[in-house]
Amino acid sequence: MLPAPQHAEEVPFVSRRGGRPAAPNLVFILADDLGWSDLGCFGSPSIRTPHLDRLAAEGIRFTHAYAGSSWCSPTRFSLYTGRNPGRLAAGLEEPLRTRADGNGIPADHPTLPSLLLDAGYDTAMFGKWHCGWLPWYSPLRIGFQTFFGNLDGAMDYFEHIGTLGEPDLFEGETPVEMTGYYTDLISARAAEWISTPRDRPFYLQLNYTAPHWPWEGRADAEEGRRIRQQYAEGKVPFPLLHTDSGSLAKYGELVETMDDAIGEVLAAIDRAGKRDDTLIVFCSDNGGERWSMNWPYVGEKGDLTEGGIRVPFILRWPEAVDPHQVADQPNITMDWTATFLDAAGTGPHADWPLDGVSLLPWLVDGAAHPEHDLFWRISSQGALRRGRFKYLRDGRDRAYLGNWPRFPGRYELLYDVTVDGREAADLSRRYPEVLAELRAAWDRIDATLLPYPPDHPGLPRHAERGRPAVSQAD
Repeated sequence: MLPAPQHAEEVPFVSRRGGRPAAPNLVFILADDLGWSDLGCFGSPSIRTPHLDRLAAEGIRFTHAYAGSSWCSPTRFSLYTGRNPGRLAAGLEEPLRTRADGNGIPADHPTLPSLLLDAGYDTAMFGKWHCGWLPWYSPLRIGFQTFFGNLDGAMDYFEHIGTLGEPDLFEGETPVEMTGYYTDLISARAAEWISTPRDRPFYLQLNYTAPHWPWEGRADAEEGRRIRQQYAEGKVPFPLLHTDSGSLAKYGELVETMDDAIGEVLAAIDRAGKRDDTLIVFCSDNGGERWSMNWPYVGEKGDLTEGGIRVPFILRWPEAVDPHQVADQPNITMDWTATFLDAAGTGPHADWPLDGVSLLPWLVDGAAHPEHDLFWRISSQGALRRGRFKYLRDGRDRAYLGNWPRFPGRYELLYDVTVDGREAADLSRRYPEVLAELRAAWDRIDATLLPYPPDHPGLPRHAERGRPAVSQAD
């Protein structure tokens, strides 16, 4: 068993009750497929992340924070709209791949950046978008005034090509060619934008592709050229997936490089004199995969077990929140949409209610943490967390243990994730009334969402009952 992270100075979160600062700057930093235990402050025994560790020490480390989905693009939809991803057709793809009109965030949909822009904020996004393609969709069409980054769900760090092998680096909506390691490029642009003098508060969205594949560190430009050549030859399916490379050490290098680049962005905030009045959030878009470490949780990206949705989450806001704190209260991506809007002194559009709840009264006013259900739905699973209990509906084949034969779903499971984060003890028979209540709550929300089309590739296709199986993801 790995040693637990040491946080000798951490104390349970208590609100300072110092009042609400007016119009703080807002920074949301999103990693891509980062595992729960891939930061030093979350227990990594080998990956060094001094800048993010310091950010956690200067604020709050959240231990029960969740992504809006176990897939990358649906989580991004939930952040920008503040609503369950299943309220948009594009949110049904896991992840978003179809490049067509109707498959993105509509320009007339109120969003976090558009509402903040209306409230007097300067807005910018640097990095991964993955919420629809040109000529129909882009960050500039939902309220970001500035954009530099990629539209696709992944990009080579050196060649700047996307999943189809085509160039995918944009300045606004204009394709651009540039040399450099992508993590460094978007960080430098973010730092430059922060340093620009302005009279208005700002909202910065910084979306890394790290530590997502391909597995390339700063010295691996030759690997990028090899991937480009594979696309040109057409013999290797989906070269960017990089299934013939990578290692624990290389993955750790991607995380450490991202941490180093984030340090440059934090330094730019300090140089601009914005440290105290800037609310910074850092988290991942979903659980890790392949080389990541999700321990102690079961599952990974694409799975609604804890390893697929519980994410490392850090908040720093010196003007309003004391350092060296840890919080175990549950929260989800959409809550932070609501919290950012509340902190800016604005709110959602009346016709587009949020599915998240503002945590600002709890953070700064000393109010009780807002008890609310956390809901997830993907094509093969559903989940709902209420207090200590988590309801998991799994439509896939499952084995009762390890390599035992699998049996067709649907399974309905109940866990106390405050003590059983590995989801090993199914409590559904011990607490049937809780199971029924959470099932009914899940069904009520599900009924308000768009249905999955019957040919959706993620819908379970059951095999013969009792067939042999390999181990489940762990």
